[in-house]
Amino acid sequence: MKASGKLAVLSLTALLVTTACGNGGTAPAAQGPQPLRMSIWTSNEAHLKLFNEIAAEYRKSHPQVGNITFDPIPFENYTTTLTTQIAGGNPPDLAWIMENSAPDFVGSGALVPLKSKIENAGELVPAATRLWERDGELYAYPFSTSPFGVFVNTDLVKAAGQKPPRELMKAGQWDWEHANEINKAVAAKGKNGFTILNFDYKAWDNLATVWQGWGAKAWSDDGGTCQFNAPEMVEAMTFVHKAIFTDKSMPGPGTAVDFFSGDTTMAVAQISRAAMLKDATFKWDLVPLPAGPKGKYAVIGQAGIGVLKKSPRAQQATDFLAYFANAANAAKLAAYFPPARSSLLTADTMAKTSPMLNGDQLQEVVIDGIQKGVVKPAHAGQAELAQTARAALDPLWKPEADVKAVLDGVCAKIQPLLGG
Repeated sequence: MKASGKLAVLSLTALLVTTACGNGGTAPAAQGPQPLRMSIWTSNEAHLKLFNEIAAEYRKSHPQVGNITFDPIPFENYTTTLTTQIAGGNPPDLAWIMENSAPDFVGSGALVPLKSKIENAGELVPAATRLWERDGELYAYPFSTSPFGVFVNTDLVKAAGQKPPRELMKAGQWDWEHANEINKAVAAKGKNGFTILNFDYKAWDNLATVWQGWGAKAWSDDGGTCQFNAPEMVEAMTFVHKAIFTDKSMPGPGTAVDFFSGDTTMAVAQISRAAMLKDATFKWDLVPLPAGPKGKYAVIGQAGIGVLKKSPRAQQATDFLAYFANAANAAKLAAYFPPARSSLLTADTMAKTSPMLNGDQLQEVVIDGIQKGVVKPAHAGQAELAQTARAALDPLWKPEADVKAVLDGVCAKIQPLLGG
């Protein structure tokens, strides 16, 4: 890691504490309409179109607000880039915050309290707000509580002579063993098997979408003990390693794959990706994550929107966020980002806002997933933990790797960071 990158990682928690002591949203002396900037990590045209429509409608009744800019930052560098902007004195007014950064942002006091500003905050699902609360206050609006599902190219499954996942679901056979056989068969015919979007052999926390099926955890529930070398994780990672290097059912390191172009059989992803299938040239389906040895399960990825105290326009930003998150706009955003509002979490309601997905897909993947899902790993000091674990996992992505030895090495590296 470059020294500058390491500094950004190591200083995240301390930086946010400093940020919390910033100007606290004091209005700028500048005259005229004041612009707002929100950092986001999507550059999807459909998402940006909707955001800009909401912003334009807001500005009609708020002439004191100037242009509202949605600033996309690449997913893989998102938190580091956001941290660099804060450190450089150029923080956004509002920012999407990944679930794995929630403990740092919320715990540091860097965010403006929101509970009294959010319309009908009492209807927010408790499971969706847990990461973003402290001492009864809400510090970020969980605008996307999105369970992971599996997008399936059913044309490739059929061409390989395999049963589609939905048929396996009816037979009670939709599990990782059967999913692997499907992808192995497709790979044998020259196409790609399954991929985990945004993993790319770097963002290891996305592997929770697999290892949770074995009952594995990155660390104990109290966050104090590494669990990477527990038997459940060793079994899960052995499955992944075998899929990559023996069965070839999962594309290996350095292989460029794109499910949405039709060259890949399955992609573990969230429903916001459905927008990319609007012009798909192949038939597709969306199904829940396959069951693991421990049975059925669900994993949730979350994004919260917070207002940085260090923003000189924090008051205006908070007001805009309240509008962005109101019930009417939450219903619009639900087309891509599953809402935290209980009034919107019905198959009938979501079918109206998510026309690309049918009632079964929404019920099985989204609604059921939100009710029973486990959020991806999150821990104070996550930035340093993530980089350290990533480096320690690098030896795993080789054909001859000793899975247990590598995972022992991960725990040796991250245990001091867990406070245990």
